[in-house]
Parts: sequence; structure tokens; C-alpha cells
Amino acid sequence: MNRYLGSSDMPFTMLRCQEEKMGKGIAVVTGASSGLGKVYADRLAKRGYDVLLVARRKERLESLSTEIEGKYGVRSEFLVADLGNEADLKRVYERLASDEKITMLVNNAGTALNGPAFQLPLEAIDGFINVNTRAVTWLSRAVLPRFMKNNEGTLINIGSVFAFFNVPGATPYAGSKADVMMFTMGVQAESAGTKVRIQLVLPAGVGTEIWDVAGIGVDALDPATVMTTENCVDAALAGLDMGELVTLPSVEDPTLWMAFDEARTRMFLASNTGKPASRYGLKKTVEV
Repeated sequence: MNRYLGSSDMPFTMLRCQEEKMGKGIAVVTGASSGLGKVYADRLAKRGYDVLLVARRKERLESLSTEIEGKYGVRSEFLVADLGNEADLKRVYERLASDEKITMLVNNAGTALNGPAFQLPLEAIDGFINVNTRAVTWLSRAVLPRFMKNNEGTLINIGSVFAFFNVPGATPYAGSKADVMMFTMGVQAESAGTKVRIQLVLPAGVGTEIWDVAGIGVDALDPATVMTTENCVDAALAGLDMGELVTLPSVEDPTLWMAFDEARTRMFLASNTGKPASRYGLKKTVEV
């Protein structure tokens, strides 16, 4: 079984029994005011988690929080924060690092830029990177020490298929999602052998507001290629329940990821020779 797209070391049934025995605690969802984050908040509350919702738009958070408490009888709180703002990010970090009741984090907040990388304003790129990569790193760092200490907890990082494929105009976005992918796979390796669950979710086109933020609009896409937010989250949570470390909600053939993972590993191993490749025709090389 591939070490990523397959079962984790601990059977989900055992993890579920632990959750029922210990109580599920609080699930934090960033970018919770719309799109995937809103659906994650609903589904996790339905599973019995109290929720802490993080996003910029207070009115939407208030409405969602009230709705969740009414539907599921769980406790719902919210933090109004722009994760692209350092002061706000620090405030959220401190809450997550200090709250012992937090047992799950869904790093979903993200934004998009569209256009050639060499034309985009530096200020816009900085803000974009802060939301898409810095916030994921910081907030993961906020909860993982406690998860590791307690030998339990769940971290879900939302990446994208653009983590391993790029198209012109999406370069900053692809770069940020590649960062999320490699960071998540790294902490998965660092937590191997524990009962901490860390899942990387790599969706393709999903019908969210991010397309409008990017200035493209979801209507510009082929409807046959766009997944609903509900289907995407439900598939991702099914993957989590199955013990998948990497979940590609729309990919039917899991061996595609296995082949990709094997190829990148072989490439890395092949690079560790300490000698220039013969195709460069260097007759004499300098020995270390």
C-alpha cells in the first residue's frame, strides 16, 4: 500500500472509539464563511464537534454559527480575522496554541491571484503568500506540539491539484499550493508512528468564490469539470475516515498518485550521486 494514498497506521475504527470515549473537542475551520470551509463547519458539527470558525466576514460567521448551534446542538464560536494580516494571524495562533480543547484544525482559508507572475504587484503577492502558505504553517505549528504530546488530534490542510501542475496565469497560486503539499507531507513523515492524523486534500475545480476573487468567475469553466463544495468535502472526509494521507476527491484511479509519488522519490534518489550527469560532457570533474 502506498504510504500516502492508503491506510494510516491506526485503524479508523479505533480512532473513532477514542473520540467517543474522550469527547471530540473543538474543530477549528479557517475560511469558514463560505465555500469548502462553510461545508466543513457543517459536517464536523454534524459529527459532534464543537466548532471554532475563523474568517474575515463577521456577519456571515454570526449567521453560520447560529445555524450550526440550532441544527446540531453543539457549541459554535467564531473569530473574525484576516489571516493575511500578521496581527490577526498571531491572535489566531495564540488561541489555537493555548486551547487544550482543540482536537482538529482544517486549514482551508485561501485566496487567488490571476495573471503573469512578473506583472502582479509585490504587495498583492505578499498578501497572497501570507494567507495561502504562512497561515497554514503557523496554525499547523500552533496545534501540532499539543497533538504530538497527547498522541491524538487531526490536521487537515487543503491544497490543490495545482500543487503539481501549473498553467499560465496561475503561477503564484500553484507555488503556494506546492508549499502546502510539501509542508503537509513533511509533517506527516515527522509524525509517523503516532496517532495524530494529518491529511492533505488536493481538490481540482470546485464551485467556490475563489474564482471570482481571481477575476475569472466559475462560469468561465466547463461545468463538467467543477465539483460542488458538498461533494468535495464529503469525499475528503470519507478519505479521512478511510485513513488516506493524501485525498484527491475527483481522481478515480488512485494508482496515478502512487506513480507520481514513486517518480518523485526515484528522481530524488537519482540526484544523489555527487557527479555531473554524463550528458553535460565534462571530461574532468572536481573531486570534493
